[in-house]
Amino acid sequence: MAEIRLERVSTYFGKVHAVDDVELTIADREFMVLLGPSGCGKTTLLRSVAGLEQIHAGRIVIGDREVTDLPPRKRDIAMVFQSYAVFPHLTVFENIAFGLRMKKVPSAEVKRRVDSAAELLHIGELLERHPAAVSGGQRQRVAVARAIAMESGVILMDEPLSNLDALLRIEMRAELKRLLREIKATTIYVTHDQVEALSMGDRIAVMRAGKIVQVGGPLEVYDAPADRFVGGFIGNPPMNFLPARLERAGGGLAAVIGGAGRLAIADPPAELVERTGQDVVVGIRAENIEVARPGGSAAGGALVARCLVVEPLGSHNLLTLALGDSQLKATTRPDYVIGSDEEVALQIDARHIRWLDAQSGAALGPPPAPSRAIAAG
Repeated sequence: MAEIRLERVSTYFGKVHAVDDVELTIADREFMVLLGPSGCGKTTLLRSVAGLEQIHAGRIVIGDREVTDLPPRKRDIAMVFQSYAVFPHLTVFENIAFGLRMKKVPSAEVKRRVDSAAELLHIGELLERHPAAVSGGQRQRVAVARAIAMESGVILMDEPLSNLDALLRIEMRAELKRLLREIKATTIYVTHDQVEALSMGDRIAVMRAGKIVQVGGPLEVYDAPADRFVGGFIGNPPMNFLPARLERAGGGLAAVIGGAGRLAIADPPAELVERTGQDVVVGIRAENIEVARPGGSAAGGALVARCLVVEPLGSHNLLTLALGDSQLKATTRPDYVIGSDEEVALQIDARHIRWLDAQSGAALGPPPAPSRAIAAG
């Protein structure tokens, strides 16, 4: 069993809290992604698990062993670095075998493990070549094969695809996901690329300023962000945020969006009712906004916006719209024809809204209904 428990882990660099009181449990054989912007502490946290950074508070437990004070070689982990870290003077075979040689694994067992890892990564025909004679994507496969050959219970990956071109990253994402499911290792994967996180992880831990701000499955963090930071960081385009005021409307509740009109709220949660008369923020994904012609059959009770920019993206159009005092993004079918400065009617289903506190940005009320799709590409 290779469950990983991080118990109030903190790592400092002078006065900077790179990792600040982090609590996280990664289940046996789970693929956990640490996601966040540059400088948020995700790589430092990964290196702390590896033993490459000393932690200043807390405990790290792998399986049934506390490894807080153990050196890296005694933690039964394998690591894939961002820079490949392959040795140019060694063949691909010897690069994959390097960690096994250091552990004095018998030669026959080294050959078995190297051949097995090379077969999984489809690089068996490259074993006698040197790194200079293979492509960047193949060098990345060598680095992954070296980690797999160790047959460790835990694999740590620090942005392993960031040096690859866009098409190769897509190919390697799918290959890594297949591979890690096959070898059934507990994996921690660091990335700042939210597409990688959404497409690969069993769960995602979103980090900001050394802290974990939300942990959940891909759909959970996409549809129900814990705060404005998560909603704005995950998704392409990011979640729209519209300032609004809650007011009574007949026997119900409505959100008045500045300069744009009222949005009726069916069955408002108690947390919103308690905030009647207060400012809130409406969080809504682009694909959950229905765009229609003003006065059309779908436009009753809609908000009227003005189109600023149309971006044809093949599978859909992305519109930038002016709605009262705010701007937002919405998607339409690729055959939806509209010009700049034209007016459109927007239907926003309150069931898909993430309500946020206007001051703290924290989420209010229960999570919204799941989106029809993740617009992550």
